[in-house]
Amino acid sequence: MTSDFAHKGCLHRAIAVAAIAAVSTLAAAPARAADDDIIVKYDQSQLLRLKRPAAEIIVGNPSIADVSVQSGNLLVITGKSFGVTNIITLDAERNVIQDQRVLVKRDEGKVVNLLRGTDRNSYNCTPQCNPSITIGDEAKFFDAIRSASQNKKEFSEGAGDKSSHQGQ
Repeated sequence: MTSDFAHKGCLHRAIAVAAIAAVSTLAAAPARAADDDIIVKYDQSQLLRLKRPAAEIIVGNPSIADVSVQSGNLLVITGKSFGVTNIITLDAERNVIQDQRVLVKRDEGKVVNLLRGTDRNSYNCTPQCNPSITIGDEAKFFDAIRSASQNKKEFSEGAGDKSSHQGQ
């Protein structure tokens, strides 16, 4: 009797472990793009043309994608971080023009990842490989490249200000 009870307990634990593993696998599965999904690459933009002008735009998760309006019926979607969100456009009467699913993914074409143990550094090779920060990069690498990019931007903006004042 004890043996039968112990066997059933082991069987229940095995089923529970298998169920948890199956759910974990499904939760970790990547989102599959449907035919009508818009795929935007990280740090790049994609155009979305609407059938009629939009009066209101709702972004499901603005940390994943951003939208700017070029005209009433032309939107620019920019991928800000990896993931899936949606964009809902409404007309002046608040009728839905379009409810568009957006997938933001990495542009794998020219990206090289250097892995050092669990640390990742990203490089964009077009054709020379240059450091390129991407979400998930090792923190010190990310901060160093971000700082260098910010310094270059400030230097360029400062140089532009000086050259515009020289002729005055």
